[in-house]
Amino acid sequence: MARLRVLLPLPLAGAYDYRVPAGWAEAPVAGSFVEVPLAGRSMIGVVWDGAADPDLPEKKLRDIRAVLDVPPMTASLRKFVDWVAAYTLNPPGAVLRMAMSAPSALEPPASKAGWRLSAAGQRAKRGEGKLTETRRRVLDAIEPGDVQSAAAIAAEAGVSSGVVRGMAEAGLLESALMPAGEAFPTPDLTRPGPLLGGEQQGAAAALRQATAARAFGVTLLTGVTGSGKTEVYLDAVEECLKLGRQALVLLPEIALSTQWLERFERRFGVPPALWHSELGSRRRRDTWRALAEGRIQVLVGARSALFLPYPDLGLIVVDEEHETAFKQEEGVVYHARDMAVVRARLSQAACVLVSATPSLETLTNAETGRYAALHLPVRHGGASMPAVSLIDQRATPPERGRFLSPPLVEAVKATLAEGQQAMLFLNRRGYAPLTLCRSCGHRMRCPNCSAWLVEHRVRRCLQCHHCGHAEPIPPNCPECHAEASLTPLGPGVERVQEEAELLFPEARRLVMASDTIAGPAAAAEAARAIAAREVDLIIGTQIVAKGWHFPHLTLVGVVDADLGLAGGDLRAAERTVQLLHQVAGRAGRAEAPGRVLLQSWSPDHPVLEALVAGDLDGFMAAEAESRRPGHWPPFGRLAALIVSAEDEREADRVARDLGQTGPQGEGVQVLGPAPAPLALLRGKHRRRLLLKARRDIAVQPLLREWLGRVTIPASVRVQVDVDPVSFL
Repeated sequence: MARLRVLLPLPLAGAYDYRVPAGWAEAPVAGSFVEVPLAGRSMIGVVWDGAADPDLPEKKLRDIRAVLDVPPMTASLRKFVDWVAAYTLNPPGAVLRMAMSAPSALEPPASKAGWRLSAAGQRAKRGEGKLTETRRRVLDAIEPGDVQSAAAIAAEAGVSSGVVRGMAEAGLLESALMPAGEAFPTPDLTRPGPLLGGEQQGAAAALRQATAARAFGVTLLTGVTGSGKTEVYLDAVEECLKLGRQALVLLPEIALSTQWLERFERRFGVPPALWHSELGSRRRRDTWRALAEGRIQVLVGARSALFLPYPDLGLIVVDEEHETAFKQEEGVVYHARDMAVVRARLSQAACVLVSATPSLETLTNAETGRYAALHLPVRHGGASMPAVSLIDQRATPPERGRFLSPPLVEAVKATLAEGQQAMLFLNRRGYAPLTLCRSCGHRMRCPNCSAWLVEHRVRRCLQCHHCGHAEPIPPNCPECHAEASLTPLGPGVERVQEEAELLFPEARRLVMASDTIAGPAAAAEAARAIAAREVDLIIGTQIVAKGWHFPHLTLVGVVDADLGLAGGDLRAAERTVQLLHQVAGRAGRAEAPGRVLLQSWSPDHPVLEALVAGDLDGFMAAEAESRRPGHWPPFGRLAALIVSAEDEREADRVARDLGQTGPQGEGVQVLGPAPAPLALLRGKHRRRLLLKARRDIAVQPLLREWLGRVTIPASVRVQVDVDPVSFL
């Protein structure tokens, strides 16, 4: 009897062998979703590639129970699952689970009752008989043969549901089963796009050509903020859809991308299909199924959208490719930007990486010829870039107990007086990052993490931004019990808002942070209010840097430009220059030139000098040269091992054993073990080791051999992070 390998969405070593039942006309093809028994229960798995073990005794085999009525998983997606598993050192089943993230989509879709035109309704639609105006609108809204819900018909016709019921009672509509699954609108490719300038036209033509080639290739699209990068790559999306292939656009923060989605709808007449963590289970089911069946042409998603079942993926766009939000830090640890390149290669698709401030890794790939490169040097419509200047806080410090220096205060007042909008940027949520006792010096710490508790005055609590632990602000010091002795130190956006209320009492203010802009609806309302000039002063964290278009914003003040530059993080300077440049890019559009003021206690830092001079290329070149001699990325390879356990001694023992058995040889170095900067996280003690290797050395074989030398108890977890972004 035929034997097949079936991969299950479990963290197991590999696929299991199963038997095709006697009497089946044919064996399921590779990629088929099948129901199989496992340890007394039924599971859904995928028929995997490769031959089953012919020596496995017959008595150990179990029969496949059923083949599901779902399009088989494509060969390119199966290869992608295997590739990601091998690269990240995870079991293939753990990666498969991400590709089966909507289990209900594998069940037969249920049909629902709806309404269609009856024979009498079709005659009336042709003009036979007299109809009221509302009934005529209903008939105009329904094509013969279409089946829609009463609510959809009423909405399309602009009538009440009572009109629809009345037409059914009159025999003009009849009950019918609606097509299973939700319908996704088709983009209108005949709509004219916006007029593009010279450089934009050239870049768009190059991307269309790369997409039409039906072959793998990567293009880096750079350009100053406001240069029209989105409109250029939407031309490539249009080309992909004309070829009958599917397009995927990855955004770092879908929930905050309201303005991007509106731009897409203006271009194609319909909203795109979406995929992100805030989708309800029903919407995820319908989207997954429609995508697998080819009923969705273009999807916009977060990093997990890479693992969806595209029958014919022709284009992947990674917008804001430098964003750290594309790095998955839990479970299977991967970087969506890098995996997007792999998915495109396995699908023979074009890949476009987009950023005004590309990562050093991507820049290096473009400079060495691995990626093609396109650049848009000027803002669309002739707008000028904002003028950036420094406020030396050593010379003009804020007043005691304040955080806004006199030059910044005066600039905000002048901007508001001119009827323009201003922004104050501070990449720190809450009211204050640290609360301590004036009497004994006790600092309020998280009981689960090596982190200070952040005061959130609006919610009247102290919160850990790593594990979510929250507690009320105590009236007395918990250490020395001194009354009313706890005082907040340092500013967060809530404290800047408090100061702004005193300094600019007439200004209408809006705080934009992840705990105040909690989802798509809040983001849409914030964008609407700002565009409608219902807001004068925006006070925001890093979410304001993510591609917003504020046409009336002419001043950006960075409250603490030094934040992020301290510490030993390899990419601290690179990330800070990217973030501040993106924030600065919010200022000024069209006829309104912008200004950016950076408050700093270290105005001679290379990052700040580069921002003032507008010389990001020079800064990145210098950053590259500083990393090259030591073989630091992108000129070398890194892989981290993070050891964690509830028992600190066990974590130390396993980390010590790993440190003593680490790989050795030319071009290979093991750093650590050492306590992680967050040595306690969510109640787990953490130790880190770092494997550093030359660029030409594959780290995965070294890691597998290394981990095989050490016995790791079940109470200890060792997480592998190839190409780490965070060093916490």
